[in-house]
Amino acid sequence: MKNFSNIYFLGIGGIGMSALARYFKAMGKNVSGYDKTSTKLTDDLIAEGIEIHFEDNVNLIPESFKSQIPSLKSQILIVYTPAVPKDHSEFVFFNLKGFNIKKRAEVLGIITEASQTIAVSGTHGKTTTSSLIAHILKSANLDPSAFLGGITKNYNTNLLLSSKLNSNNQQPTTNSLIVVEADEYDRSFLTLHPEIAVITSVDADHLDIYGDKGQVEESFSLFAKQVKSKLILKKNIVSKINSGKTPITYSVNDSTANYFAQNIKIENAVYHYEIVTPSAVFKNMTLGLPGLHNVENSIAATAVACEMGVSEMQIREALKTFSGVKRRFDYQIKTDKLVFIDDYAHHPEELKATINSAKQMYPGKKITGIFQPHLFSRTRDFADDFAKSLDLLDECILMEIYPARELPIEGITSKMLLDKMKSSNKIICQKKNLLEELSKMKLEVLITMGAGDIDTFVEPIKIKLSNN
Repeated sequence: MKNFSNIYFLGIGGIGMSALARYFKAMGKNVSGYDKTSTKLTDDLIAEGIEIHFEDNVNLIPESFKSQIPSLKSQILIVYTPAVPKDHSEFVFFNLKGFNIKKRAEVLGIITEASQTIAVSGTHGKTTTSSLIAHILKSANLDPSAFLGGITKNYNTNLLLSSKLNSNNQQPTTNSLIVVEADEYDRSFLTLHPEIAVITSVDADHLDIYGDKGQVEESFSLFAKQVKSKLILKKNIVSKINSGKTPITYSVNDSTANYFAQNIKIENAVYHYEIVTPSAVFKNMTLGLPGLHNVENSIAATAVACEMGVSEMQIREALKTFSGVKRRFDYQIKTDKLVFIDDYAHHPEELKATINSAKQMYPGKKITGIFQPHLFSRTRDFADDFAKSLDLLDECILMEIYPARELPIEGITSKMLLDKMKSSNKIICQKKNLLEELSKMKLEVLITMGAGDIDTFVEPIKIKLSNN
């Protein structure tokens, strides 16, 4: 990476891509990129001095990234995300002209290969768990870098940089500690060879890539085999991972695991619990973010920290002070009369965890959910499971499917999903009518859920509800 001075990103607004862009900018590189749409994240990157355009147009690529002079061309690296189609004109240009082109995952693998890497993977929970681990290690003065899949509220970024890394000392070494979110999409995580890895879950997902659940589990097993030292698994997935290693296990409530929670209580919407480790019981623990699924994530993070020799006191303080990740059970309004939570949930298991957590924390209150399905293929593959999860709501507002990288699939619509639900309190709502529809409702607990552009409605909803 030292040889490249100009780094161009195709899909720079993605959460993983933007972390890499920020990293290279901090290393003193000339960074620029393209993305399909302008977002809060791309606005932030532009404010940080990174040039970005939003039209697929070769003429808009800055000249410093298009040089055909061999000595200059060898200093240019093109980084792309698999979400960018292969017929994208800028991708085609760089490909035909013979530039150095690498996937985001390859670049992350190169950056981390010489370091002591802690990787967190799983179909759910990896962003919060990796952010928690990074926060614990930072609180314990272990000075990690971290490439995260969400914006941590404690640091307001998806990139943490070790104090040892700067434009004069760019290359992580064997002494460097790096926490990464290991993404299973497109088998990206197979570029990583971590010292320690956590696998939180292996539910069927991304079947457009994998085909079936068996292929998903096989890919996670391959990832587990690449772990150099310690493999930490959620207890109930041990039988699904074939790694040849004896794993360290964790669970939110299974006392046969190496690390587990006990005596879990909710007081004033805050979780209090004990963490049982192989050598001690950490009593009177509190977590700075809500949700039983996040208690489980905190057990995984505690297991990593303990295996690295972090003290009970340091773990206790870090869990208590962790503010969470934006769009992960993210409180927008929290009053006695109204609670508004925003969450990235876009898989049936994630919806179930988010909705059940809200029901546990606010018993007796009406739970209203707004869900924007993400991808036609995911909606098709898990339609029955989506319907079951959404039926946990007292009221459901379904938005139209967010297509992302896909073209429509005949017969796969939000109406199809609505028809599968058994609940009678359900409607489909167009984006333009969402705020008006909410104004007609008597809301107690509202949750927005989805991985599309539903996040652009969070602030307008918050303003409207705050003014009511």
